[in-house]
Amino acid sequence: MRTDCAILRARRSPSLLQSSGCPRHLGAVLRQYELVDRVLEYDPDADEALLNRAYVFSMHAHGSQKRASGDPYFSHPIEVAGILTDLRLDDETIATAILHDTIEDTVATPEEITRLFGPNVARLVDGVTKLSKIEAQTENERAAENLRKFLLAMSDDIRVLLVKLADRLHNMRTLHHIAKPEKRRRIAKETMDIYAPLAERVGMYEFMKEMQTLAFQQIEPEAYESIQRRLEQLKIGGGDRIARIASGLKLLLSRAGIEAEVTGREKHPYSIWRKMAERHISFEQLSDVMAFRAIVPTEEDCYRALGVIHRRWPMVPGRFKDYISTPKRNGYRSLHTTIITSDQNRVEIQIRTPAMHAEADFGLAAHWTYKQASRHDAQVSWIRDLVEILDTADSPEELLEHTKMAMYQDRIFAFTPKGELIQLPKGATPIDFAYAVHTDLGDQSVGAKINGRVVPLSTVIENGDQVQILRSAGQTPQPAWLSVAVTGKAQAAVRRHMRQTERAEQMALGRKLYDDIVRRLPAQIGADALGHALKRLKLPDEAALMVAIARRTLSDAAVMEALMPGSAGADVAALPPQSGAISIKGLKPGVAYELAQCCHPVPGDRIVGLRRPDAGIEVHAIDCAVLTELADRSEEETDWVDVSWGDATEGAVARIAVTVKNEPGALGVLATVIGQHKANIINLRLDTRDSRFHTNMIDVEVHDVQQLMRLIAALRAVDSVNAVERV
Repeated sequence: MRTDCAILRARRSPSLLQSSGCPRHLGAVLRQYELVDRVLEYDPDADEALLNRAYVFSMHAHGSQKRASGDPYFSHPIEVAGILTDLRLDDETIATAILHDTIEDTVATPEEITRLFGPNVARLVDGVTKLSKIEAQTENERAAENLRKFLLAMSDDIRVLLVKLADRLHNMRTLHHIAKPEKRRRIAKETMDIYAPLAERVGMYEFMKEMQTLAFQQIEPEAYESIQRRLEQLKIGGGDRIARIASGLKLLLSRAGIEAEVTGREKHPYSIWRKMAERHISFEQLSDVMAFRAIVPTEEDCYRALGVIHRRWPMVPGRFKDYISTPKRNGYRSLHTTIITSDQNRVEIQIRTPAMHAEADFGLAAHWTYKQASRHDAQVSWIRDLVEILDTADSPEELLEHTKMAMYQDRIFAFTPKGELIQLPKGATPIDFAYAVHTDLGDQSVGAKINGRVVPLSTVIENGDQVQILRSAGQTPQPAWLSVAVTGKAQAAVRRHMRQTERAEQMALGRKLYDDIVRRLPAQIGADALGHALKRLKLPDEAALMVAIARRTLSDAAVMEALMPGSAGADVAALPPQSGAISIKGLKPGVAYELAQCCHPVPGDRIVGLRRPDAGIEVHAIDCAVLTELADRSEEETDWVDVSWGDATEGAVARIAVTVKNEPGALGVLATVIGQHKANIINLRLDTRDSRFHTNMIDVEVHDVQQLMRLIAALRAVDSVNAVERV
């Protein structure tokens, strides 16, 4: 990579880009110096070297990669950065946009990004990278996982959201280059369900409208084409109707002494289609397809202009909204009214100041404060609600459902008794209001007063209502609330309580069933038996075991076997039919042998034969200590014989050392467990004894090493047993 000095020279000398490996022309892609100049134009203090390093690094990292359109992949991050310069974002955000695909799509590493561009940019790039595709999952699981990571990342720094929205917008602009229709529809649906609502929630309406239009074109292509044709016919039939109305509106305001910039347009296709669907009407019946915007100098002029317009034309009842005195939750401010013109056309008019207009187009990005990497703005407090939903969602479907609830619906305004403004979706009830104020208030709700009158919790709140929640410390969320709550936060909280209650009940039932299982074991289990059982069952904790028992996902036999191996009879069923004596492969017929008494090998152990002068073959376990001693004593003549167990075996004697508590009945418990495992006690010898414990050497006849290991595990689970080791 070139030095910073070389990069700075390249910025001012486009010809140097050719020598650095960057093509002289990338279609309409911004050149390095053009992109940097854009940022410096609105932020003269921007870190020019940072932007240059990011540009060159991204260009080299993506190398010869191509997009579906055939364009160099490098063009995509540069276009995303260009979109963000239109929003006048800070240098770290622009650098993040340039680098946002390097970790996911190239060999670049997070450590390299941190070293070259600093921790802030690395953190932002990581936040965007976390939204990488997740394969091998259902569509809902993939979308929910992407959304979960997205919300967590943007709750840390909202700039992650701004970069991702610009990234998605550019991807939607080039979506038509993707060959597979099903992939185009999937991306368009994700954009419509998640990214367009997120753009709306941060007030970036221009982003939202363009995303919705491009997604609508893929999801409902026939409806899109039909509406487009009708809009074209409307333009032809109406001539310069929009220009005439805009000119008349401007003249009217000018005569009243109000200087206004007036523009008009048809509403975008998706907005028209949605209104047709909501109102169940045809395109011909939809009268307000035109919208006009009057931008006036001051907030006072907004209300003066509204009065002038209403005196000139009748307004449509119920269509006036004052978002200046009560802004939308995303900070949007404007006056909205719909009037009926002299030729009986319904026309929507929005009245706002230049500052309101900038915020309406670009939302949060319109007043981003440079160099503030962490901004806690009241406008993005809703992100906390979304993150809270993450903690309570039980499934991908529930997460998507609740998040869409939190982002989608149109808003109404209600007030607490102290005058605090609470924004809610249309159709909200006191349950939603209570949870919007605080989760604890929602959990303890028993009733409500709306405008001083006691009402049921299922009452729908109207715009401007004053709501007081009646609470009781003994109240808990009720399942019936799910049918009246409409916000994702309220529904998520109720479902979380229901799951907790259900889990507590299951744990109580599971505990009763578990105690019954323990009573049916042949011996009392020790304190460590439960911990070993959880490991054998691959369960994280005791609570998970109780729930599994209650839900019957684990059988009683499986739990018994985990607590005390062999107690459920599993080892007995596993034994093959016994026939014949022990056979050893590797010895000639008639050759005498014996199993060594020093190590007591049993079928399943790795064994070796040892031939001594004037003696038969001794069969030892491969790790026998005697073999180690003989290997060190070279003066003794010994031969090693390669042997293995034969197929027909009757049993072999193994020796185990069992340390038990010095209490009555301890040996009886041992005998019971050994008998249950179909092992035969050949010999028992007391080895050591004190006031608390005694150790016994027990020779047991077993079929193979697997049966012996199950027996040892079962003995270790017995409460009166302190230790068990094979000798």
